[in-house]
Amino acid sequence: MSESGLSAVPQQTTQQTEQGPWGTSSDAVQVTLPASSAYLSVLRTATAGLAARLDFTLDEIEDLRIAVDEACAMLLPQAAPGADLSCTFELEADGLLITVSAPTTRGSLPERETFSWTVLTALAGEVDAGVGEGLTVWISLHKRREQLAGVGA
Repeated sequence: MSESGLSAVPQQTTQQTEQGPWGTSSDAVQVTLPASSAYLSVLRTATAGLAARLDFTLDEIEDLRIAVDEACAMLLPQAAPGADLSCTFELEADGLLITVSAPTTRGSLPERETFSWTVLTALAGEVDAGVGEGLTVWISLHKRREQLAGVGA
């Protein structure tokens, strides 16, 4: 990668998992890219494409795009210099689990009493955060598809 980061190529892998975290079969897609806001459009596009594949509504797709962008905006300011941002999408029968993580300089959890956290919760449903090995901070978003009540009735 050049110093400007312009030659960086996002990496994407897909794997079939036997059981998702909620006891359902799932596919997992992982995208790794430089921890820079210049690359967030890649994650927004991946989010929209995968959510559409799972038959989320247009409103739900837009909510997830905004939620992923907001989660990244919470992580990027404390990302370690030269670090990569990793995003894992676990496609489930009834929803999508998205985990965004980055090695950080401080290992500080996002504040839960902020407007940003409230936005994440409103857009994604279940939201959690933690600190892993090497001061890697992660934020997970779990969005289930809305039930189409009254359709066909």
